[in-house]
Amino acid sequence: MADEQTPRNRRERRAAAKEKGEPFEPLTAANLPMAQPDWSRPKGKTLYDLAAEREELLRKGQPFDKKYDDGLVRDEEGNVLESEPPIGPVGDAFVFTLTLGMLHFTLDVLVYNQYRQTIEWREIVTRTATMLPVLFVVTYVLRSKMLARWPLLKQLVCFLIGAVAGCYLIYIGNTFGYYAVMKQSPPIGTLWVLAVIEMGLPFAVASLSVNGAFLWWHGYKVF
Repeated sequence: MADEQTPRNRRERRAAAKEKGEPFEPLTAANLPMAQPDWSRPKGKTLYDLAAEREELLRKGQPFDKKYDDGLVRDEEGNVLESEPPIGPVGDAFVFTLTLGMLHFTLDVLVYNQYRQTIEWREIVTRTATMLPVLFVVTYVLRSKMLARWPLLKQLVCFLIGAVAGCYLIYIGNTFGYYAVMKQSPPIGTLWVLAVIEMGLPFAVASLSVNGAFLWWHGYKVF
């Protein structure tokens, strides 16, 4: 009630003074109540303190909220979410199949060009199209959740495939005739590249070292 009876503006103050029969005195700098400001230190953190804390966290590379320190994906309430790949194993295998299919096609053309043979485009396209389903199955198995449970087993399998495919590719390139090389080099080379891509760096280096040792031991040539 007191707030409702208190005049809120100049007009209400003038009306209240008129009802009381008192002269109306407008508020001026002369009759305003004077008081010293509060010179004591702030009781809590100031904006400057908060900005300094955020700057220090950014300098250390840490998030503002401690619940995100583990790097896990969380929802708005902070619950851990299971991260899934954007396109899944099937989409991943599809993308890899198209890319490796283009690699197979390129290798087939390069082999024809190396032996200065007339490029048979129809045969090359047919062989590439025949290879695509095989590449899809292999890449899907390598990218599946089932094999992801045993990462060491996956690395060992890819290491074995890379070592055998690389050594065999070096062998046929130095031993077989041009017709056999044209038939076998594109699929073997594509499988070799896929195995190296799927391996981690230590296994990939070890696999290529095996191929290099095989090349040196038998005295074969790369070109």
